Amino acid sequence: MRLLIVEDEKRLAVSLAKGLTAEGYAVDVVHDGREGLHRASESPYDLIVLDIMLPGMNGYRVCSALRAAGNDVPILMLTAKDGEYDEAEGLDTGADDYLTKPFSYVVLVARVRALLRRRGRHGASPVLDLGALRVDTATRRVALDGEEIALTAKEFAVLEHLAGRAGEVVSKAEILEHVWDFAYEGDPNIVEVYVSALRRKLGAGLIRTVRGAGYRLEASR
Repeated sequence: MRLLIVEDEKRLAVSLAKGLTAEGYAVDVVHDGREGLHRASESPYDLIVLDIMLPGMNGYRVCSALRAAGNDVPILMLTAKDGEYDEAEGLDTGADDYLTKPFSYVVLVARVRALLRRRGRHGASPVLDLGALRVDTATRRVALDGEEIALTAKEFAVLEHLAGRAGEVVSKAEILEHVWDFAYEGDPNIVEVYVSALRRKLGAGLIRTVRGAGYRLEASR
């Protein structure tokens, strides 16, 4: 899943991005409200962590603009303020949850997961059943023939993206875009490394290579 952090405290933003990346999310970071609005309007995100006090445009206005445009992405607001009226204003503009600084990183991750689960309940099912393969995107667990398979956070992220497009050809560029952040400048062959790891754990025939086009995950029997 792809997250956007809009936070002008650069140390905090980098720290959150590192932690959430380690949890298996693809994370983009911007430090300005206008840039955050632009990024959220141009790219599909599964959740936005949005600070209120931002240069360019504050978080209230960013949230309002997204909701006015029909964007229903879950938004978790962050602020140094702690008054009930500030919280009320954040929720009134369309935010889904509110967290006051300083906060526990563990609590933030729990809130992120809760919002993503909630979205899953209202939209697509968080559980992908593909024959013998079961991918639970809420609990981040994978089972094959009823036996749980241990995956790293990044392996799960690659599998989750392929499973969400099961039967379709997904290009290496698409996987990079959704699993790694927009600033990734490493070797694009990193995708092949993770696909190979998944094949070792789940069986060679599950993920097919479509020469010159990408990969296709096929339902396991």
